[in-house]
Order: sequence, then structure tokens, then C-alpha cells
Amino acid sequence: MQIWGLKNCDTCRKAKRALPDATFHDVREQGISDEILTNALEIFGDALVNTKSTTWRGLTDVERSRPALELLKEHPALMKRPLIRTQTGDFYLSWSKDTQTALGV
Repeated sequence: MQIWGLKNCDTCRKAKRALPDATFHDVREQGISDEILTNALEIFGDALVNTKSTTWRGLTDVERSRPALELLKEHPALMKRPLIRTQTGDFYLSWSKDTQTALGV
């Protein structure tokens, strides 16, 4: 299992504690592959972009109008988190009760 997020994000920390065998990737330090971003965008669409984040609020209207993939590649902290991929390739976004239930936590 893999988790993408930010090491200083409280929600990501909760997911890491609950899933101790998962590999954690800090998107700010390590980035995230185009393949993972593309797959996640196909599944979650614009919900993958965290429009409530400090990073989003710092963008201009012109920057916000760019395609989500471009924005996420340039500003990985814009990604809603955590993004979780299971061994079977299923993706989950956020650490909601639904995600926790689906992952058996």
C-alpha cells in the first residue's frame, strides 16, 4: 500500500499511523509521478485539487484556470490528501470514514 501526502499534514499522519506497513511519499519532497496523478485525476476528477488549501488561495485566477494535471505537477501540495493506493491498485482520496472502512481500519 502507498500513501501520498505531506509529512506535516495531521490527516496524513493519522493515515500513516493506521496503516503502518504502507509506504509514505511526501509529495513536496519526493513529488508524485505523472502516472499516479493521471490515474487519480481519472478517478477523482477535480476533487483531487484542494481548493481550500493555502496554496490554492495564493494562486492567481489565471493560474487557477490551468488544467489540474499541470497545477498538481507544479504545486504538489495542492493535492487533496492523503491519496492512497492499495496492493490491488484501488485508489482512495482523503481519510474519511468511508476510506477507513474500505481499508479495514
